[in-house]
Amino acid sequence: MARKKAALPFIEGLEITTLAAEGKAMGRWNDIVVFVPMTVPGDVVNVQIRNRRRRFMEGAVTEFVRRSPLRAEPFCPHFGVCGGCKWQNLPYEEQLRFKTEQVRDQLSRIGKVALPEILPCLGSAKTRFYRNKLEFTFADRRWLTYEEIAAGGDIEQRPALGFHIPNMFDKILDIDCCMLQPDPSNSIRDEVKRFCIGNGYSFHNAREHTGLMREIVIRTASTGEIMVIVVFNEDDRKRIEALMTHLQERFPQITSLFYVVNTKWNDSLTDQTPVLFAGKDHIVESMEGLRFKVGPKSFYQTNSEQAYELYKVAREFAGLRPEDTLYDLYTGTGTIANFCARRCRKVVGIEYVPEAIEDAKINSALNGIDNTSFYAGDMKNVLDAAFIERNGRPDVIILDPPRAGVDEPVIGVIMRAAPERIVYVSCNPATQARDLALFDSQYEVAAVQPVDMFPHTHHVENVVKLVKRQ
Repeated sequence: MARKKAALPFIEGLEITTLAAEGKAMGRWNDIVVFVPMTVPGDVVNVQIRNRRRRFMEGAVTEFVRRSPLRAEPFCPHFGVCGGCKWQNLPYEEQLRFKTEQVRDQLSRIGKVALPEILPCLGSAKTRFYRNKLEFTFADRRWLTYEEIAAGGDIEQRPALGFHIPNMFDKILDIDCCMLQPDPSNSIRDEVKRFCIGNGYSFHNAREHTGLMREIVIRTASTGEIMVIVVFNEDDRKRIEALMTHLQERFPQITSLFYVVNTKWNDSLTDQTPVLFAGKDHIVESMEGLRFKVGPKSFYQTNSEQAYELYKVAREFAGLRPEDTLYDLYTGTGTIANFCARRCRKVVGIEYVPEAIEDAKINSALNGIDNTSFYAGDMKNVLDAAFIERNGRPDVIILDPPRAGVDEPVIGVIMRAAPERIVYVSCNPATQARDLALFDSQYEVAAVQPVDMFPHTHHVENVVKLVKRQ
């Protein structure tokens, strides 16, 4: 006979005591950790448990017994349903404080290395409209909120243009107003949706892989230039040209207008060829007098103003001298390399993506920088003893790897190259901490500066300065 599954508990008067990883908040019930979304430290709530594991439980608030004095009023109409900006209900100063503590905890608990005093997380001057890039997804049916379903009645099934519901590839929340990207982002998105609905364009169904309209990408540069990329699921040339012409006429401020026909099941555009419909084939970002070319597939930090602050920290930690050779590993489009080039003798950049390396070379030429050289390839294969012999031993190395961190063989090559200083920029302090433990035999942590690139989220960038042990 099958064992009857135990009923999930209902907890009354649970006090939320702290924030947790991935934007969650938590309390304890009978010494068991309980994660409760949409709460902040100081809240007292009644909670219905939805998921029970051996070491923790997850639940949803059924009633607020007492609201925390720390609470802030969320500013977005989609807060709580959209997967982004989960910390709008927490004052920004508290967000920064927790991000500092998060970095301290991960570096000490995972890395287990000696640490100096960790500097307070460097806040973003803008906490709204700070992003320079957003991607909106089409769906033939919008996501219905739990409140709409509970209310019953005749619910209109409209198509959607917006963001994915967390962990659901085929569910899209229809967005009326997003407060992450400055104008004319909202106007462009809304006009595309209006035009497509009004002219009978079909929206994508991710499960059946049908429907013409798939995605729209909007990039807004600090220089005022705007790039729009519309992604179609079919090569319906008549409808494509009609929509693109309408966008060109309706928004003359768009400086780069592209479209992509992506008939694959997945949404990735890295293997697709954007077609320039109107304007330039790139937009330009500006930083400290430098200009950076950004194409439709280029990577550029999505918070332009805070990227400048991040790179200033990295450059300060590097302590560059006119005679130094700098290696910029995971250089991307060469932003950090070009940003530092005038402070040292020579910069060598390495990046996996060939197109990014071509952009890096163009960015050097665009700024009249002639002491950089860039190489494309897998870091494990490119960065070896022969490469270092050809390009010179680095005095300083700047690392800005992806979330997975640095491959262990690369760390071995770096330590054999024995630079005086290493600056490690990371978007994931947990993998950064793991890597710091590997460097620890030869390098000590001299400075740590968290930087907030994404206000109202749990994400934090962290810059660590390593110096060679004497």
